[in-house]
Amino acid sequence: MTLMKANTTRRICIYGAVIIFGLIAGCDLQKNEGDISPSELTKGIKKNFESRLYELPPRIQGHYGLRLYRTSGDQRYINAVLHDYYAIVDHINAILPNLDDQDYIAKQAQTLTSEISNGKRGQARRKSLLKYPEFMFYARALSYAARLDEYGIAVPATVTKALANYDFKSALTDKIMIEAWAATLANHAYWLRQLNIVDYTEAYKSAFLETYPDERDSELSRWQYKNKLYGLTHLIIAGSEYYQHPVSAKEFGWELKYFTDNQQSILDSTSADVIAEVAICFLLAGQPDHALVAEIKSRLLSQYSAEHSMIPSVSGKIDLATGEHRNVLALMLFDWPDQLTAGPCFRQLKEIAKYLPSSPTNWRSANTRTSSSPCSS
Repeated sequence: MTLMKANTTRRICIYGAVIIFGLIAGCDLQKNEGDISPSELTKGIKKNFESRLYELPPRIQGHYGLRLYRTSGDQRYINAVLHDYYAIVDHINAILPNLDDQDYIAKQAQTLTSEISNGKRGQARRKSLLKYPEFMFYARALSYAARLDEYGIAVPATVTKALANYDFKSALTDKIMIEAWAATLANHAYWLRQLNIVDYTEAYKSAFLETYPDERDSELSRWQYKNKLYGLTHLIIAGSEYYQHPVSAKEFGWELKYFTDNQQSILDSTSADVIAEVAICFLLAGQPDHALVAEIKSRLLSQYSAEHSMIPSVSGKIDLATGEHRNVLALMLFDWPDQLTAGPCFRQLKEIAKYLPSSPTNWRSANTRTSSSPCSS
């Protein structure tokens, strides 16, 4: 009897130990699989991308370096931005002699259009351009002119004149164009204002709201809903001149209210890129403690792959070049500064000025328009 009692007691102890061990192991497994800290995410992404940065195309190097510079002020990132700057100067030099050559403009626009992908978004973009065959040429020139201006480099007057003579308003307010290029058109509206060429920001916002009334959200396809959200986020991001300064929460109140009122559909129906931009919009508007920001951070942490030191695509793709956008946004979100940094203003950085190409100083008739860029003040 005593022996049976002892065996029973021993079995109970063993079973109890197994259960406790299982619970502990389960907790450890859960921690290993899901509990990534913000510092682990930022350190992992930085190490991964910065150790392989020069494997990326110059434009993507510049994209990464520019955003990290503006959210950290760390001059280590300026060299990456210089790669982008060299490419811009080369492009401006190429188009300068041809701004009155319609055949050249048409061929360049056609080449750029042919490079658009063949997916749903690409097909919509190609269709939208049938009405605006030269749009791609002027859109590219505008983006380069705006970045030159942001770097404190005077844009040639012949370039701003060509941009002023192109009918951007028709494209910016066209429903079919907005359905294909919402974020891009938001950028263009603000770049035109930045360069003091013309202000179509309100015209674009009005056309955007007519294209995407909130009451029709349920009718939108998944990619159209994403296009709408990108348009909204880029109104705020472009309003900050791409992370150079905060924006007014009052001015962009309706966009922020939309994000708040539709947070569940935003979280459930879109990608890491989109939700990261939504969170950053609240940071730009001085609302870092908004509940949606915390929820988005949690989502991004859960999507981070410690094995690959990055956030994969929705399909699980691990690729440095195509994944840079969502991962640099995550870095910015988790490492948001107390104060943003403008520029880089190349002419004001003595240690950088000697590396600048000579072409800009030799451009004739530098632009005399007053720019809103911080580097031009």
